[in-house]
Amino acid sequence: MYYLQNRWKLDGKKLVYFGIRYGENLNKNTVKITAKQAKIIANLPQNLPKNCEKLVKTAINCGAIAEREPLKPPRTLAEARFCTQCCANDFIIPGLEFGENGLCAICFSVNSTKNLKSVVPIVKDIPHSKKSRFDVALFYTGGKDSTFLLYYLSKALSLRVLALTWVIPYASESALKSIENAKKTLKNVEFLSRSVKCDDLKKIYRKLYELNENTCACPSLAYVLFYPTLVAEKVPYFLAGNEPAQMSGLFYNGMAPKIAYNFAENKFLNFAVNLGRVLTLHPPLKRGQFHTLATMKQLSYGTKKIVKAFGYKNELVENVTTAIHEVPKILKPLKSSIRKSSFTGNIPAFVQIDFDEISGGKYEWEKIKDLIIEECGWVPPDDAGKGLHTSCKIEKCKEFTQFLRFYNMKSTLIPFSAIEISLASRDKNITRDKAVYEIENTLGFSLEEVPECEIMREFLK
Repeated sequence: MYYLQNRWKLDGKKLVYFGIRYGENLNKNTVKITAKQAKIIANLPQNLPKNCEKLVKTAINCGAIAEREPLKPPRTLAEARFCTQCCANDFIIPGLEFGENGLCAICFSVNSTKNLKSVVPIVKDIPHSKKSRFDVALFYTGGKDSTFLLYYLSKALSLRVLALTWVIPYASESALKSIENAKKTLKNVEFLSRSVKCDDLKKIYRKLYELNENTCACPSLAYVLFYPTLVAEKVPYFLAGNEPAQMSGLFYNGMAPKIAYNFAENKFLNFAVNLGRVLTLHPPLKRGQFHTLATMKQLSYGTKKIVKAFGYKNELVENVTTAIHEVPKILKPLKSSIRKSSFTGNIPAFVQIDFDEISGGKYEWEKIKDLIIEECGWVPPDDAGKGLHTSCKIEKCKEFTQFLRFYNMKSTLIPFSAIEISLASRDKNITRDKAVYEIENTLGFSLEEVPECEIMREFLK
């Protein structure tokens, strides 16, 4: 008797795996099949005659079907299988595969993915600008990572920083206090905040809730609100403040292929892009400017077919884009600024700073917390053990909804926090014990709805 195995799903003429596969199969989560094969698999479980076994050999070889009943994913953390090295387990990441040595797929791939540090160019130095009153802009939430970067840019590098905060209805009290304290302690930073009109925001959030079952739109709406300001102020660089685990996590989630991490260094691709621009009478792009235009254009017009052809699929951004288009008027300033900046070449470069490097080799969460408390007056969350995503009251709700959709194989999007906490423990940004504590106490991995979901629903009324 053959069965379709756990975490595999038939989707038309392809088999889709919901999880993280091991070894050479890493990120090979889609297997194409023929119409005949799909018809046989759709009728499983059943006994297969020899001729049918040969017909579905592709599905057998990849492990999608086998002569054993499928295992059920664990329903609690206590039932989960943990990696012997990091905190990754098959409860928070259903379908996570392990090797014979007990290492999970994430740890096994450490050497092959060690250079996947950022999908935007990494810079070491940001020069003082002669054309703008700001050297750099930062999307600032009051959370751990953006506060550390704000400290580094303003105090360690003595840059003139424009700190941009999108006012959201879910900002945590600790984040709001941290922002106010940063205003008092960081003298060469100008703080600017913007919000979306409540009725418009509800239209966007309701559509996003319909698509994602949560209303998380960060930082996409911030880009929409602030890009015209970046262009008008001629700010040469801007950063989003993503720590290492968030950046490399995009690869494990199938959102960014390896080519995306190497694009900035690929001379041929950059030459091809700039040749097209010169032929259309546009100035060639400098380092990081392509990433800016690609990000802003995606929000304004959707994902281009050529991007999808390279294997890039960001379900979250695509859904956020769809939701934003519920209120077309907020996109008009963005579209106008895209056209203007693209024609003049006055495009702020989207860049990243290597958090590990500027932290002395390792971005250790506990040390960073102590540093920003002392230097910026940062206010930690009520649970001092929380280090991942510290600026939002409904973070648990986002984690819960992403987890439940993935657990039930309604979405291929692996919960961001599940990958990020696993990577952080693998790469020693946090100890394994403290990472497990976060999973158990501060994150939203549960099959039972978390209370934070009510906060979100209350706003949507």
